[in-house]
Amino acid sequence: MIVVGLMSGTSVDGIDAAVVDVTRDKDALVARLLGYAESAIDEDMRRRIHALFDPERSRIDEVCELNVLIGEAFAQAAADALRRAGVQADLIASHGQTVWHEVAPGHTRSTLQLGEPSVIAERLGVTTVADFRPRDIAAGGQGAPLASWGDALLFGDNQLSRAVQNIGGIANVTWVPPGAQWEAMLAFDTGPGNALIDHAAWRLTGGMQRFDVDGSIAAVGRVDDTLLAELLGEPYFPLQPPKSTGRELFGAQFADQFIDRGLARGLATSDILATMTAFTAHSIADQYRRFLPGCPDEVVVGGGGSRNPVLMRLLSQLLDPAQIRLHEDFGLSSLGREAVYFALMGHEALHGRPNTVPSCTGATHPVVMGKIVPGPNYRSLMARVAASAEARPRRLIVSSMSS
Repeated sequence: MIVVGLMSGTSVDGIDAAVVDVTRDKDALVARLLGYAESAIDEDMRRRIHALFDPERSRIDEVCELNVLIGEAFAQAAADALRRAGVQADLIASHGQTVWHEVAPGHTRSTLQLGEPSVIAERLGVTTVADFRPRDIAAGGQGAPLASWGDALLFGDNQLSRAVQNIGGIANVTWVPPGAQWEAMLAFDTGPGNALIDHAAWRLTGGMQRFDVDGSIAAVGRVDDTLLAELLGEPYFPLQPPKSTGRELFGAQFADQFIDRGLARGLATSDILATMTAFTAHSIADQYRRFLPGCPDEVVVGGGGSRNPVLMRLLSQLLDPAQIRLHEDFGLSSLGREAVYFALMGHEALHGRPNTVPSCTGATHPVVMGKIVPGPNYRSLMARVAASAEARPRRLIVSSMSS
């Protein structure tokens, strides 16, 4: 089955589209990556999405309109990826664009992803699965980190313990113990990833840079230990997992507060970027020490943060003696990982099989996440699904286009 996985993260730096041929081999899902493409998000749309992250500036009419416009952009990203791969899709699986994720104590747990799947199904003429997170929340979970399901399938090892660390706008980890017993797995958001670094780079360069390319600004700066200690005092960090967070906490408002304090202390732009980068690295190491059952044998890093050599060097120092590896070592792109995972989650949702790990999200039981919008191919697609009777997969095998 040809499935397109679509994903835009909290950094809002583009739409990832992975074209995946999904098959079964006994107890394993086999994902053959036929193509991967990153589509830029129009700068005006990006600005409008960022405005939705601020409750004081967001408006319901903007939410309504952007829901459709993001759906159009996702549909176009899928169409472009399919054209490059030279194949037709059987199914689209869209994560959408998260604009709010509320799981803090004292609030009703809720989450909102925009990118209307009806638009995607209509434009592409293909059945579409979307809006994954609410079902896990309805079952008592955090609705995150959902990538823990794919991590559990791909990174299990009989001998080694692994911490699978994604560093997108927000950073999250999946603990995969030796033997990969699902009930012993753990996953949670460790805190900020690139979001604060990106915002600081954008603000302090007057909008000339949207992120610190190769960590070049931070590399020449000095970490302010006093400011770093204040950052690490954020009340999120002592909270017990399962837990999740987003831009509602680690967003522009958070970044601006500490940028202003840094400027008041006479810090240069490079010093503030160095401190923000150190904050991401130290918060990850702090969460490992607090909550992981032990020091992992390997830390597998993915997401945009894996492309920041300053951040990666800090992580290597702070997490020693764990070996630092990349997703590419396992046949999966560090940047395209989540798009591939959502393609697989959509495939499993269509088959009515659970696509969560309750020990990672905090849900009371496994659930089938995703809402299905039938396309013209829905009846023929479901006939194929009805003919398959495989049990829930226990492993994931990833192969490239050349395999």
